[in-house]
Amino acid sequence: MAELVVGPLLRYVDDRSATVWVETDRPCTVEVLGHRTHTFTVHGHHYALVEITGLSPGESVPYTVSLDGEVVWPEPGSQWPVSRIRTFAPGRPLRLLFGSCRRADPRDDIHNRLLGVDMLWAYAHHLAATPEAEWPAALLLLGDQVYADIPPEPVKEFIRARRDVSQPPGEELADFEEYAFLYRTAWSDPAVRWLLSTLPTAMIFDDHDLRDDWNTSDVWQRQMREQPWWRERVTAGLGAYWIYQHLGNLSPHELASDSTYQSVRAFEGDAGAAVDKFALRADEEPASVRWSFHRDFGAIRLVMLDSRCARVLTPGQRAMVHPSDWEWFDSVARGDFDHLLIGTSLPYLLPASIHALERWNEVVSEGRWGRWAAWAGERLRQSIDLEHWAAFGRSFDDMARLVRELATGQRGATPATIQFLSGDVHFNYLARTELPGVYQVVCSPIRHPLTPVLRYANVVAAWRAVGYVTRTLARLARVPKPPLRWWLDRKPWFDNALASLDLDGRSATLRWFTARHTAPERLEVVREVALS
Repeated sequence: MAELVVGPLLRYVDDRSATVWVETDRPCTVEVLGHRTHTFTVHGHHYALVEITGLSPGESVPYTVSLDGEVVWPEPGSQWPVSRIRTFAPGRPLRLLFGSCRRADPRDDIHNRLLGVDMLWAYAHHLAATPEAEWPAALLLLGDQVYADIPPEPVKEFIRARRDVSQPPGEELADFEEYAFLYRTAWSDPAVRWLLSTLPTAMIFDDHDLRDDWNTSDVWQRQMREQPWWRERVTAGLGAYWIYQHLGNLSPHELASDSTYQSVRAFEGDAGAAVDKFALRADEEPASVRWSFHRDFGAIRLVMLDSRCARVLTPGQRAMVHPSDWEWFDSVARGDFDHLLIGTSLPYLLPASIHALERWNEVVSEGRWGRWAAWAGERLRQSIDLEHWAAFGRSFDDMARLVRELATGQRGATPATIQFLSGDVHFNYLARTELPGVYQVVCSPIRHPLTPVLRYANVVAAWRAVGYVTRTLARLARVPKPPLRWWLDRKPWFDNALASLDLDGRSATLRWFTARHTAPERLEVVREVALS
């Protein structure tokens, strides 16, 4: 009898269709709500994405998962509520949940004290006790869904049992088999598993899905490509991301027109080699794949933007987003929506002192102060992660122009809010801008707090005196002033967190939630802000 290995994950849901993703232990036929599909095989692992159509707007449908006619979900004796597909209902208020950066280490007392409460686990318990009418419409995971370079202890044990970790890459992930085990570990806790079977999810990667500082600069990229193990690592990482995360971001219509997906599904036997070829090309030719996507919830548009894989790293031409991706983004980032949400794993708007430091570092690393300063600038860039939008100055300015056009009605009717939803930095904040309704919202981490030293460093970075120093450095390097003004409306805070965004007509309310290891199942509202 076939068994579930990972999942089910409820992925894409709109007003009339949905997809449910699973991994199984052998080839089989997967059935959900009368819709069937056969698994496809990649490197000995078996996957299916069941496309469910013919649903009605605003309905809530309980579902089971059958493999070869045998019901395998819900599991016998499960104490969790039945998994449901809840379709979007135009005109109703919408609640979205979001966050980033989750380490899937054990939830014992030691790790809870070291890493804090796993907010996905805590939210699952909260959701199970919450009336269904108050459930979020979707969960947005904004990067670092898994840590390939800091795997949890069960994954390290798996790695040590299959190869010599005294040889590079040591206890980091090396191949597809290890990625598959990492995803299984990250998503198999019963509470998290139920949550992911119940809330539709949209996902985008950040660096740790591959490796810390992924695509920071051309120097970093050359250094990594010289490592004999990197080619297999990046191939496995992008191939696994395509299967475990990206496919579920697509609608049934988009899946039908995705030639890679259709060819892998139709492949006779194991399609591992075909997926490897696709993944390696995605790394070497970023324009060959668009990882970015968008979803519409009636009068609300969500655009999830790849700010990692498709970067241009050539000095003098650096871009956070490849020109082909930017052309696509330019076409979908428009007005005529009540709210435009831009999901980018890396914050667009940083604390001002850090922004100035990154702009200074980019031009110095490209030689503005000479060869030795460029060498030192690159060392600094990699050592303290100076790699956000501010470190890609041309892209930052292009985004500022686009947002100004949106906020001033040059791209259709002006949205009530334009919000950048981000993670990565391991602290939480809200930034307001000079443009009415334009905000940067950061919720990070779900479970991976900064050390006390790094917390203090980020507090110091918010001091006015530090901002004066970094702005002076930027002026000395002839960096132009930013084309947009913004400010943090209060100091950042460092709790593990998930954030919710309630959208009702043209109103918007933000909340950040946390939980304490002494009472992990009880959520606390850290902050609530009404946006206008």
